[in-house]
Formats: sequence, C-alpha cells, structure tokens
Amino acid sequence: MSTHEQTINEWPAGRVKTAFQSLTGRNTSHRKVLTGSVVMLVGSALVSVANFGYNISVAHLLGPGDFSHAAAAVTLLMLASCVNLAFQLVTAKFIARNESASGRAAVYQSLLRRAWLVGFLVCSAMIAGASALAAYLRMPSPTLIIVLGLGMLFYIPLGVRRGGMQGSCHFTRLSANLTVEAVVKLIGAVLLIVFGAGVLGAVASISLSVFVAFLLPAGDGELRGDAETETAASFMEGMQAIIFFIGQVIISNIDILMVKHYFAPADAGLYAAVALVGRLLYFATWSVTSVMFPVSAGAHFDEESRSVIAVPLLFVAALSIIFVLFLGAFPDLVIRTLFGSGFHRVGSGVEQLLTANAIATGVYAVCVVLITYEMSRRIANTGWFQLVVSLLIVVCVALFHNSLMQVVVVQQVLRGLLLLAVAVPFFGKAQNLQKGAA
Repeated sequence: MSTHEQTINEWPAGRVKTAFQSLTGRNTSHRKVLTGSVVMLVGSALVSVANFGYNISVAHLLGPGDFSHAAAAVTLLMLASCVNLAFQLVTAKFIARNESASGRAAVYQSLLRRAWLVGFLVCSAMIAGASALAAYLRMPSPTLIIVLGLGMLFYIPLGVRRGGMQGSCHFTRLSANLTVEAVVKLIGAVLLIVFGAGVLGAVASISLSVFVAFLLPAGDGELRGDAETETAASFMEGMQAIIFFIGQVIISNIDILMVKHYFAPADAGLYAAVALVGRLLYFATWSVTSVMFPVSAGAHFDEESRSVIAVPLLFVAALSIIFVLFLGAFPDLVIRTLFGSGFHRVGSGVEQLLTANAIATGVYAVCVVLITYEMSRRIANTGWFQLVVSLLIVVCVALFHNSLMQVVVVQQVLRGLLLLAVAVPFFGKAQNLQKGAA
C-alpha cells in the first residue's frame, strides 16, 4: 500500500470504508448460508413429505409386520449412505476450496472414478451376503437385499455428483435432485404394492429412485472439462469424511436394525415408525448443516469462518426445540395421523417413545453442526469421538434392550455425552480466539 493510500485510510471516511468492506464480506457469507439454508429447508420439507408419504403409504398398505421389512431395507440404504455422503462431503470441500476450474475438474473426475469402483464393490458385497443378511434381519427373502444392492451401484457415484452441486453452491439443483429421488420412491412404491408386488415393490422403488436421481442433469459441465494432473483431495481428508459418516449412520440407524433383530416384527414396526418421525427433524437440520459446509470451507479467515457457524447453530437449536415441544404436546395425534391406529397400541408407551426419541435426535443434530464445522476448516478429531459413541450405542443396546424405551434412553445418554465431548473443546477454542483478538 502506498503512503498516499495509507493517509487516506487514516481519515474517518477511509476507516468507515475499510470497516464497511470487512462487514460486507462477512455478511456475504452470512447471506449465502441464510439463503442457501432457506432453499435447502424448502427442499428438505418436500423430501421429508415425500419420504413420510412413502413410509406412511407402505405402513398402511402392508401393516406393521411387513412394514418392518421395508423399514429395515431403508435403514440398510442409510447405512450405505456413509460412503455416499463421504464422497459428497469430500467433493464439496475441495471444489469449494479450489479456485481454478482445472483443479475443481481434477477433484471431481478423480473422485467419480473411485466412486464407481466403490459402488461396484458395495453392490457385489450385498448380493454375495444377501442370504446371511436376510436371515439376521428376519426378512422373508434374500431377494429384497439383492434388489437393494443393485441400487448401490449408482448410489455411491450419486454422492460425487451431489458433492459437485454442493461445492459449487448450486443448492437449488441439489435440492431438486433430492426431491426427485424421494418422489420417485413414493410413487413407485405405491404403484408396485397396489399391483401386487408387496414388500419387494417397496424395496424395488428405493433402487429405482436412486437410478432416476443419478440420471438427472447434474449441471457439472464445468467439472468435466480439462483437469490438472494432480488433485487436491488428500487421503486424510477422505478418511476424515468416511470416519464421520460411518459414525453418523450408525448413530442414526443402527437402533432400527438391532430392534428388528431383538424384538417381534410388530414391535419393530412400531419402533421404526417412532424413529422415522425423529428422522424428520434430523433431515431438516442436516439441510442447514450441508449449506454451512462449503461456505465455511471456502472462507479464508478464521474470524469470518467462526461467524458462519452462528446461523446454522441457531437454526438447528430452534428447530429441535420446536419439534420436541410439538411432539410432547401432541404425540397421540402424530402417531394416529401419520401411521394409523394400528401403530397406537394400548400400553405400548408410544407417546413417551416419540418425545424421548425426538430429544435424542435434537441433541445429536447440534453435535453434527459442531463436528461438520470443524471438518470444514481442518482435519478434526471430533469424528473419532462420534465413531466411539456410535460403537458404544451398539454395545449398550445389545446389553440393554428389555424394552423399547430402554433402547431410546441408552441413546439419549450417549448422545448427551457426545455433545459434551464436542462442545467443550469447541467453545474453549472460541473463547481463546476472542481473548487473542482482545
């Protein structure tokens, strides 16, 4: 900067200009998070309505017993999403960080090739282990696992395509892709079940929806151009994402599969209905977190990136509180309206289950905001905390499953411990940053 420019910046007007530029840059990030969050929340609402339409329709058409088989298939898809989302997260992070078009193309094309390979391996593993998996989950036929496995071939590469949209901040296109997948699954399931396909039709619609979503235009033309020889996606970044999503999908879904194994089909169907209501909150909060991630990853200054987390953290906390209060006030109405009287058995304690599960989901949603923020900035250890807690959930549910409520209480306690383990170091760093600035 020249002496003349320094003199100008010392004037009151110059200081105002400098402050305005700083504030404008920060507000740009805030606006991007806020507007992107609104777009993704609207999309998440549509996806949630379609997903609930799928679950409600399948529950009404098949009944609690057969619904538990379909819910188990959906849960297996959610477990496989740890790989899908890991590819999406890594793709989004490095596309957001790369300033050159060739660098973004290199990351995208490299990860897409790897995703096809992993998709083939996951598909092959599910088909090979179909009989054993069906027996463990008390499913009527291994064909259900085979049909679901075929969808995995496209599900993993779909994560890279969605990561390209997320990293480029094409949130409208990303939201539309997610919505189409959910709508196709709903319509396909209803038609196939009505025409006599039963549980197999409900599962086949899942694979069909993945295939249709993959075929949708991704708007990735700029990411398929000339690429640099070297890519910026490191092994450690990929491992961090995989560790995070393995822990995430175990925490969010393993309880349904374990209940399916330990309890009768009718009880497992009841628990699946309660868990699916909780997923509504989680999907809504995850849409906000997914907007924050590329914005934070692309921010250059720690102070600015710290301010980016404020909006999603408040969003998620507010949504969680409202959701829990609503379910606590109207649990009977929610269960009867969504799933019918067959899911509201006298003495089952479904009202208490619904509220308790929502509290556990809300606590975990706040954890995810803090963990993903740390991941967007650096190689973080918080993902390992989550993985340890997820494994503890598996062990504790295996030991304590005398009732459905006991399964939920185990998760409440362990998710609360995860929030403590994640929040204390995070806010400690924030206080140190403020002291350093002072």
